[in-house]
Amino acid sequence: MRSTPVSSLFFDHLLLPGGWARDVRVTVSDGAIATIEADSRPAAQDQRHGCGLPGMPNLHSHAFQRGIAGLTEKPGAGEDNFWSWREHMYRFVDRMTPADMQAIAALAYMEMLEGGFTRVGEFHYLHHDRDGGHYGDTAEMSAALVAAAEESGIGLTLLPVLYRHSGFGAQPPQDRQARFVTSLDDYARLIEGADRHVARLPDGIVGIAPHSLRAVSARDLDGLAPLMAGRPVHIHIAEQMKEVEDCIAWSGRRPVEWLLDHADVDNSWCLVHATHMSETETMAMARSGAIAGLCPITEANLGDGFFPARAFIAAGGRYGIGSDSNVSIDCAEELRLLEYGQRLVHRGRNIMAHETGWSTGAALYCAALDGGTAALGVGSGLSAGAPADIVSLDLDHPTLACRSGDALIDSFLFAAGRSAVDCVWRRGEKLVSGGRHRARERVTKRYRAALERLIP
Repeated sequence: MRSTPVSSLFFDHLLLPGGWARDVRVTVSDGAIATIEADSRPAAQDQRHGCGLPGMPNLHSHAFQRGIAGLTEKPGAGEDNFWSWREHMYRFVDRMTPADMQAIAALAYMEMLEGGFTRVGEFHYLHHDRDGGHYGDTAEMSAALVAAAEESGIGLTLLPVLYRHSGFGAQPPQDRQARFVTSLDDYARLIEGADRHVARLPDGIVGIAPHSLRAVSARDLDGLAPLMAGRPVHIHIAEQMKEVEDCIAWSGRRPVEWLLDHADVDNSWCLVHATHMSETETMAMARSGAIAGLCPITEANLGDGFFPARAFIAAGGRYGIGSDSNVSIDCAEELRLLEYGQRLVHRGRNIMAHETGWSTGAALYCAALDGGTAALGVGSGLSAGAPADIVSLDLDHPTLACRSGDALIDSFLFAAGRSAVDCVWRRGEKLVSGGRHRARERVTKRYRAALERLIP
């Protein structure tokens, strides 16, 4: 995406790292914030808006799964859970081409921007051709995702996945996993190719993603260590109770316990889901500095369970949010459902607020901003030198009437939702106006054509 300098933006209310500021003038140069001046007067050339927030990072996405959103809501003959859902997903990816990947990802990324996300962590494991053979360019599917990010304008942290095995103890991969599976040597070449393609983006990042302890062995993790240096590291872990039980049967340890004992987990790591942890694991993960990658909508859709958020946060843990399966793409809904899940578990209200009198919405938003940006390898908040990634809320929305400060975030997250998102700037370029992405018609048309080929 080409950054377009913006002379200035003016916000009546703007959320800055130090809190809310009033009458704020923001100038942008070459995609970055040049100056921020509070208690200012608007100039004639300013673009004026009521309320601005820093754009939210989406730390965990499988973009192609947007294509099956809503198509897995019929129970089968047996028990219906994550594992039966996975069978639907496997059948869908059997037919997907790089062009299909770009078309579906572009729609997902466009919808992320319309919902208030300005950067995505794409946990990407569909690497190979339909017969499992390699493309001429090992990173061709990665290139399709980069093209989708360019088209939509979203920031991208690409997380190519190492997928080696079908279960704990290095069980041989299944035939249906052939499009995912790669050797360590081929994975190193995949990262080189991803680096080359992502270099086209103004602030693209490539991270490392061992899929899960089911899909990589202890030897595989050791082999990844040289590639991890200086990069974000993401891994699925402890999402399902079957996974926990299988890990104990294999190793005698629970998944998070095993990982913390066998890898140098620190604040460059993101442990995605980590739903089923013991109290000891929860405390140890918080101490490690690893970010919890929470995906409340998908975790609810798949029946995963509830993350032990209260204990994790009390121990100093950090978290961010992701849209994962993209069954519904909505920054406000992810945060709302995170809080509501904890209310159901603890049978109380305002669980995620830091202390008496604090705004629950502001606590959720700021924590997810902090943890999500850290997990994706970028800085947090709106300040001079930072990318001009900004979301404005429509203060004419009836749910935001007569609100200011933290009440704006509370009302956005718990009442108005994405209908209150007005404009979104990414590196100073306005991509969304009136809640609608500027390329919506073109992107949607190509997405529909792709699905006509993929869904019989």
